[in-house]
Amino acid sequence: MAAPDALPPAPRRSLLDLVERIGNRLPEPVMIFVWLIGGLFILSTLGATLGWTASLPFRGETPPTWGELEGGRLIFRAESLLSEDNLERLFTETAKTLTGFAPLGVALTVMYGAAVAERSGFFSALIRASLRGADRRWLTPIVALIGMVSHHASDAAYLVFIPLAALLYAAVGRHPLAGLAAAFAAVSGGFAGNITPGQIDIVLFSFTQEAARIIDPAWTFNPLGNWWFILAIVGVFTPLIWFVTDRIIEPRLGPWRGEPDADLTAELARSAPNEAERRGLRRAGLAALVVVSGFTILALWPGFTPLIDETKSGPAALQPFYTALIAGFLVLFLATGVAFGTATGVVRSHREVFSMMTEGIRDMAPYLVFAFFAAHFVAMFNWSRLGPIAAINGAHVLETLDLPAPALLLGVLGFSSGLDLFIGSATAKWSALAPVVVPMFMLLGISPEMTTAAYRMGDSFTNIMTPLMAYFPLILGFCRRWDASMGVGSLLALMLPYALTFMAAGALMTGLWVVFDWPLGPGAQVSYTPPV
Repeated sequence: MAAPDALPPAPRRSLLDLVERIGNRLPEPVMIFVWLIGGLFILSTLGATLGWTASLPFRGETPPTWGELEGGRLIFRAESLLSEDNLERLFTETAKTLTGFAPLGVALTVMYGAAVAERSGFFSALIRASLRGADRRWLTPIVALIGMVSHHASDAAYLVFIPLAALLYAAVGRHPLAGLAAAFAAVSGGFAGNITPGQIDIVLFSFTQEAARIIDPAWTFNPLGNWWFILAIVGVFTPLIWFVTDRIIEPRLGPWRGEPDADLTAELARSAPNEAERRGLRRAGLAALVVVSGFTILALWPGFTPLIDETKSGPAALQPFYTALIAGFLVLFLATGVAFGTATGVVRSHREVFSMMTEGIRDMAPYLVFAFFAAHFVAMFNWSRLGPIAAINGAHVLETLDLPAPALLLGVLGFSSGLDLFIGSATAKWSALAPVVVPMFMLLGISPEMTTAAYRMGDSFTNIMTPLMAYFPLILGFCRRWDASMGVGSLLALMLPYALTFMAAGALMTGLWVVFDWPLGPGAQVSYTPPV
């Protein structure tokens, strides 16, 4: 059903067209890492020849990996990747380099459970049930809230939630493109926000940990390290999406003159969870309660606290609990997916569960290829010593500039948002950026959690402004169901008010977080004191 009030065609020659043309010429993220590794060979050889070094005071007796201790100073010297030792390491430790890549194990662990929850239909039914019966006046904030929470559902957020939001808007007499825009803004532009941490938190922090250990080999990531920050994003972005949608986007689109005909009514009815799915959701809720209760008992039961380190005090005592959350997400997704699937008949035996796990890992094949090259890039960056050299010397330069912490973090935010126009993968960008910016900012007194938060904010709001985003053609197809004249420029123009609003709010929010030194999550602060 197409609306008679179609959007005007966008100009074909614009900055966005230029971005699209340049971005289309970029290779896949995997090939980018191949180029980066090639560049490392050249740069490390040049650095070793020219004698690049970096040093800082060190009061310990044992230097960290790759460092040398001389006269109370920790020194890093550039080493060529073409040296005998590094070439031997490259070829003899290929498998070890891959299996020792922390993000790989983390992603695969969580995916075993998430694959069952997604393929059993649990995520899809949960999204559809959450939107049913929403009041016309409150539809936009509900769509915004559910959209940001739906990040846990991965593909279902794009494939189910966004077209369903447009359908619901049309059913209550509102413009479906407004609903689609609000949902797209929440799911993709609000990618950094959520009510609870999830898979993306664990994967990004695993890259942060690899980078932070350049400075502090004992640093261990906390999956809840950005919880308060991502929760605040939901609180800030929800009313912004509400305002932009109802006061800017919908008035620009004009009134929706379509009628909820029989086809639309039937499609909306099909989207409603059936009796078996409602029963499955109830069982999944009970399963989630059991899992959460089990982890609570393991942390709080008197005299038996395997998830608490009673030899330590303060946030350090909770480190086993934080680390166990990786397995916790696996168990949670697996339990809720199985509970839902048994109620709907999708899961009849253990065979279906193992099949879903297998399919989930099969879909991870592109990530496994990416992880192989990313793992070697990170490892070779460490072998060459270029990571700590760049971090230490970069920190010295920034110290001389005497820039305030908010300005430094806004630089990370702006850089990540600019890269996002061309490279859509959040993990690909962070795996390349983290080895430099995380240790550099640690030396300047900024915690890895705060640097990660700034990156995540910058990586989010430009998602809705780049035609190179993986789901952008799909969203454009959804738009053309309601307006056949929609083009790339039309969709970008539709999403521009959200992107600009999120950009301003994200920058302000990041700056205020540093100024007021608010905690980013349990045991995670803005500031950091280097171990040296």
